[in-house]
Amino acid sequence: MPGIREGKQSSLRKALGAIKDTTTVSLAKVHSDYKELDIAIVKATNHYERPAKEKYIKAIFDAISASRPRADVAYCIHALSRRLSRTHNWAVALKTLMVLHRALREVDPAFVEEVINYGRSRRLMLNMSHFKDDSSLNTWDYSAWVRSYASFLEERLECFCVLKYDIEMTGPVRRLSL
Repeated sequence: MPGIREGKQSSLRKALGAIKDTTTVSLAKVHSDYKELDIAIVKATNHYERPAKEKYIKAIFDAISASRPRADVAYCIHALSRRLSRTHNWAVALKTLMVLHRALREVDPAFVEEVINYGRSRRLMLNMSHFKDDSSLNTWDYSAWVRSYASFLEERLECFCVLKYDIEMTGPVRRLSL
């Protein structure tokens, strides 16, 4: 009987997560100055346990490109950080960390500097040490993975600060102007 109850709770949590995502998208359409970006962030980091659609990740990357005003980039970092800090769902947290990781690797070096500066002003950006999704037995393992991945990204940013270059960059070394 516990398996049936756990399955129903899991289904209910998934449905509630989908409703939360839909509500967040609807609110962004009405209240946000950055509605396209907010919608892309929610859709790229939704509660569904499948990879994010590339079109939403591309929309986020377009918003943080070097050609965009720094205020837009700062808003995107803030929105991703807010999404990460408010979730208790492992899939949302993992997708948000993956978007950040890909952005660190694939977007302009100025983005890395913006993330580091944001992290300096708000020490808890990637601090997921207390993250826990207790919706099922499996999610305890997923939560541990999320905490480890966040710690890895935090250490990677620290390496940027110390070494002044991207250690994961393929090809020529990408120097930072920190």
